Amino acid sequence: MTITQGFLDHEIFSIVSEVAAEKGVRAFVIGGYVRDCFLGRPSKDIDIVVEGSGIEIAEAVGARVRSNVSVFRNFGTAMLRFKGIEVEFVGARKESYNRDSRKPIVEDGTLEDDQLRRDFTINAMAFSLQKEDFGALVDPFGGIRDLASGIIRTPLDPDTTYSDDPLRMVRAVRFATKLSTDEMQFTIVPESLDSIKRNLHRMEILSKERIVEELNKILVTPRPSMGFRLLDETGLLGCFLPQLVKLKGVETVEGKGHKENFSHTLEVLDNVAAAEMEAIAAGQLKDYVFEDGVEVSKVRIEPNVWLRWAALLHDIAKPATKRYDPALGWTFHGHEVVGARWIPKIFQSLKMPLNEKMKYVQKLVNLHLRPIALVTDEVTDSAVRRLLFDAGNDIDDLMLLCNADITSKNPRKVARLKQNFELVKAKLVEVEEKDAIRNFKNPIGGDYVMELFGIEPCNTIGMLKEKVKNAILDGEIENSFEAADVYMRKSAAEIGLFPKE
Repeated sequence: MTITQGFLDHEIFSIVSEVAAEKGVRAFVIGGYVRDCFLGRPSKDIDIVVEGSGIEIAEAVGARVRSNVSVFRNFGTAMLRFKGIEVEFVGARKESYNRDSRKPIVEDGTLEDDQLRRDFTINAMAFSLQKEDFGALVDPFGGIRDLASGIIRTPLDPDTTYSDDPLRMVRAVRFATKLSTDEMQFTIVPESLDSIKRNLHRMEILSKERIVEELNKILVTPRPSMGFRLLDETGLLGCFLPQLVKLKGVETVEGKGHKENFSHTLEVLDNVAAAEMEAIAAGQLKDYVFEDGVEVSKVRIEPNVWLRWAALLHDIAKPATKRYDPALGWTFHGHEVVGARWIPKIFQSLKMPLNEKMKYVQKLVNLHLRPIALVTDEVTDSAVRRLLFDAGNDIDDLMLLCNADITSKNPRKVARLKQNFELVKAKLVEVEEKDAIRNFKNPIGGDYVMELFGIEPCNTIGMLKEKVKNAILDGEIENSFEAADVYMRKSAAEIGLFPKE
């Protein structure tokens, strides 16, 4: 089968073909680009495998198209960008593995050797770039057939593939999740699923960073719940997120059972994914970043993986806080507080960043009950101000998570909660426009207090600033320096503190 039109039209392919011919080597497009061509999915990442030095061909192509080439000699790869696409070159190789390491022993090889080391048949297909058969599909393992059938299958015996590099077990789940659509669901073949269960112990040799990289890719798919159900069914989830596994099951006392929290969590995760992508398409979400020390907002154009992590972990502490009360039934009081306290430990165990990204997830887990809890007979300005103050720039993501968390088999309950939720949203807009609380900065600074009263740094300064903050949030005074100054002087006088002469 020869494929050219639409797949190999970009001029980079003919250039690589010419350079490879001049150097006397064979070159092929391989992997994800080939797969995505047949799926009709856009791809700007191209992998070229060369029967020879991939770096040498990359440098020659870079010189031809006048593009800088990044060389990674430790990995034997090189990369360049040309007219909006990223092209990575690697020499064809064969691999053998030491049982105690996922790092292979690499030797030069042929295209066939390189295809044998690939993870799945659908990722082992290649297009020839030789002039004599330009565009010919090289598919020794039936990848095109598996692609048409929606099958994830390994080129070799799965025990060999997964034992050699156990990360491929998580990648199998990731590709099944990523490639599935409403029209076709990809499945991992039964022998491969059984092999994953047999090889779970091999996960011990993997770094957490590599695992998280795959989890992040699952999280930003349109329906991430599919991936986490597969991770659970295969036993993989318990290898790195046992806290999620503990959410499974329903306990019944006196005929009363609670919500199945694992299924609920995955439903919320899918709800967040759908709502976020809809909001992104409408240009409704912003991300806040610092540029040259100044905070600026940018319209979000791709999923926020940390929002997805917040959805995944929002109820993580429910098993630890579960109690049965004969009068109330099952309760999970304080699960949001306990869950927020767990977030740093979970991030640390997975070698994830402990910076503002972790704090963002922690904040959303801690606050995820607040918006709905605001809804009583009347949504007070004071409660809304405090929510805006606590959430800051993350208020929109918090509201998205909170809305996604409204799940029930009772349609009337869902309708009532969603109606109340809309009231809170409207009140947020009203209060924010009036009081500008989202990025609240106390009008009274510590230096001003020390200068005014002629005092050194002390607890009194913090106490006065806290009084001003609470007065503004409670609506006692306006959010202005003038009102705050009058209130602060009055509060100081009550404790015998007066401006210096």
